[in-house]
Amino acid sequence: MKKVLDLRHTAYISVGANLGDRLAACRQGAGLLGRCPDIRITAHSPYFESAPRDYESQPRFVNAVFSVETTLDPFSLLARLKHQEFLAGRTDKAVRFGPRVLDLDLILYEDLVIDTKDLVVPHPRMHERAFVLRPLCDIAPGVIHPVIGQSVLELLDNPEVAAQDCMRIKHEVFHELL
Repeated sequence: MKKVLDLRHTAYISVGANLGDRLAACRQGAGLLGRCPDIRITAHSPYFESAPRDYESQPRFVNAVFSVETTLDPFSLLARLKHQEFLAGRTDKAVRFGPRVLDLDLILYEDLVIDTKDLVVPHPRMHERAFVLRPLCDIAPGVIHPVIGQSVLELLDNPEVAAQDCMRIKHEVFHELL
């Protein structure tokens, strides 16, 4: 009998929302992914509240980051994230960088560098955003950005990033998702 290889890959996913019950939306997004048979959440940061970036005339965001082990390739994982956003009520008609009920972004996938029309990994703006780096630093400060060559902790030391309005709002870790 052939043994099927169960190759697990580590990825980091950012979750955010700024419409409706922002915290509940983020929890729901993480919870739904955690129930997928091909995704296992291994760590979950505390939640942060942050000012909007790029499109500033909108409500504040709630954000977190979680690490997962997955058997999905990066493109299939992205498709799963987009499906979860759709289930939460997000549409393709949203304003770029605008308000959203749920945002799930693939931040890192192992140490891969992917640059296609449909997927860019590492996330192209992750190193500029405190709302990604602060929660990521809580669960994986030593992870190296595969393009820049610096750890998450080093990226967070950038004065422009450190000055961004991004504050921890919850000190809980969601062990029930692990």
